[in-house]
Amino acid sequence: MKNRVLLENYYLPGDLERQIGAFVEYHNNERYEESLNNVTPADVYFGRDKSIIRERAQIKIQTIQKCRLQHQKKLHNQTSKTNQSLR
Repeated sequence: MKNRVLLENYYLPGDLERQIGAFVEYHNNERYEESLNNVTPADVYFGRDKSIIRERAQIKIQTIQKCRLQHQKKLHNQTSKTNQSLR
């Protein structure tokens, strides 16, 4: 935040206060923190983090299962084509 604030000139105290408020809002509600398992600080504060992480894990499992199924179908189709060409 220090680097970001120092990059701009603020001529009125209210301008600086608004910029700091906007940064705090962004940091707490929009910015994902790697140290918090990629959820926002607000998610952790309000107790939403566990359900978000659980939902992400379920989506990851479903995605891996779909990829495996697609890979198996592709492999099966290639094997079938190879067997047909050998006949």
